[in-house]
Amino acid sequence: MPVVPFTLTISLCLVFSFVIFFLREHARGRVSSVERDSLLPLAEEDSRLAHAPAPRDSASHGCGCQEGDREPCPGCLRRD
Repeated sequence: MPVVPFTLTISLCLVFSFVIFFLREHARGRVSSVERDSLLPLAEEDSRLAHAPAPRDSASHGCGCQEGDREPCPGCLRRD
């Protein structure tokens, strides 16, 4: 009956992992609790503002609009 040693091996592995996780959680002490951990997703986050890109002049992106060589590019049309 090879099933009995296999079952005992799996059971001992589960018991060993439970003991390890229990001792690790016990070592954490009172730093956190189940109630506090469950409310963590509701904690307020720091707001981060998006920064607008710095405006570029036509000379910096080389569109040639200012010289009259071609039609104004979309970037220059937005600024005007």
